Amino acid sequence: MNDSMRFPKGPALDRILTLELVRVTERAAVAAARLRGRGDEVAADQAAVDAMRSELNQLPIHGTVVIGEGERDEAPMLYIGEEVGTKTGPRVDIALDPLEGTTIAAKNLPNSLAVIAIAEEGSLLNAPDVYMDKIAIGPGYEKGLVDLDASADDNIRALAEAKGVPVNEITACILDRPRHARLVEEVRATGAAIRLIGDGDVAGIIHATSPDETGVDIYLGIGGAPEGVLAAAALRCIGGQMQGRLVINSGEQRERAHRMGIEDIDRKYEMGEMARGDVLFAATGVTDGNLLAGVRFGRRAVITNTVVMRSSSGTVRWIKAEHQDLEKFDDAL
Repeated sequence: MNDSMRFPKGPALDRILTLELVRVTERAAVAAARLRGRGDEVAADQAAVDAMRSELNQLPIHGTVVIGEGERDEAPMLYIGEEVGTKTGPRVDIALDPLEGTTIAAKNLPNSLAVIAIAEEGSLLNAPDVYMDKIAIGPGYEKGLVDLDASADDNIRALAEAKGVPVNEITACILDRPRHARLVEEVRATGAAIRLIGDGDVAGIIHATSPDETGVDIYLGIGGAPEGVLAAAALRCIGGQMQGRLVINSGEQRERAHRMGIEDIDRKYEMGEMARGDVLFAATGVTDGNLLAGVRFGRRAVITNTVVMRSSSGTVRWIKAEHQDLEKFDDAL
């Protein structure tokens, strides 16, 4: 990877915001975790939204939500275009998913997260809530090793060769969806393994950046465009390669993309085009997963596990917090 892209020079966000973001995702994760396993996706998501918005409005920023819960007429809070923060600090773009993996949280399955990314104003792709075709691998490889326009066979064989292993030692992460039936067949035909996930492709893409720990070498397939921008923000901080292309299936979706400033709907976005400049990213586990442990509720404390990253410094912090002041979470009850 080009270090000037990963560690850009020039104006940067106040580093105090890095740890402030942790409080935002912690609050959302605790709120959602109180409802995990209850089978109510709507209630869990709403609890996370309420908590995240409350905490965001205490940050010293003038933030605009560019990736959020939907357009204004679809979401009463944290909608695309909503302004948050105290309005006294720097102007920033915000991409967020208060409950990434609502279904898996409702079922108490692995890898549900509360996720947020912020960047300097105009730095995050204002993607509509449509699908995005994505490919991602971790750091340490020649730029352009894999490509969204190449076949699954070509990408997997190129990655295996670069890694110095046979193809049957490569594992691809793919969302378990009917639309991926052909992709699954193509990957299996190469001899590579597949890890199917039910939801949570932000975590799935991040998993591809540390294959020695997660066993995932590459992410392939179609998921949400907002999640693609969030994943690109994370990879800007920890390294790796990613490409994405919007999947537009109707005239209404085309019009929505145009309203959000996207003229070329067939454009193939590089990671650095989806998330530019100085980027901060934070995620807190709601349910247990490969990336983060979920929220733990004790008699005297709440335990949270968060990863927070910054692109300009390349710093990744893993924070296990013990919250003994339970009153701060009262509004999540």
